[in-house]
Amino acid sequence: MSEHQDQAQRHRTSALRAVAHPLRLRMLSLLTGAELSAAEVARELDITHANASYHLRVLLDAGELSIASEEKIRGGQAKRYRHDWRRGLESSPRPEEADGQDQQGPGQHGSSYIKATADELVRRYAEQIPRSGNLSDAELWVDAETYSRARALIEEASILLHDRAQPPRTPGTHRMNLTAAIFTMTEGHTQQGRQ
Repeated sequence: MSEHQDQAQRHRTSALRAVAHPLRLRMLSLLTGAELSAAEVARELDITHANASYHLRVLLDAGELSIASEEKIRGGQAKRYRHDWRRGLESSPRPEEADGQDQQGPGQHGSSYIKATADELVRRYAEQIPRSGNLSDAELWVDAETYSRARALIEEASILLHDRAQPPRTPGTHRMNLTAAIFTMTEGHTQQGRQ
């Protein structure tokens, strides 16, 4: 592995560690549709200002957020953060990229991200409006063309929703969830599957 590849892998691993936390996933979602300060994020997520500032710094340091603007407030500077999700399509770590061998062992960083996403899905599901959406889960065998089409449709839905994200409680909008994971699997059976 070249030095450049090694540095890129370390950056992807660092970014994946940063987002592998349910609160930070909520912040990324919130900052997709709005530019907010730490105080505004704290109010929206009902957490302390200090807690919001800490997690925003972690995400900023990992390259997941950018500073959209700065303004003077009561003699100080308040930064407004933004999550550029489109940049993330090209540069953010994908869980499968971090699942390789590293100092932490195989799959640890990707697994942490999946666990954080699952925890966040449980929280969101508890807040759903009954019979307002769809839930699908499957482990199937399909041909390559069907898989490619399904993956493209999921990506299209994700892009549509991210592009149209609005600040919280914008008139005419609805709070919603999209959690999707599509990937090919090995042909073998897991130890759990053999029981």
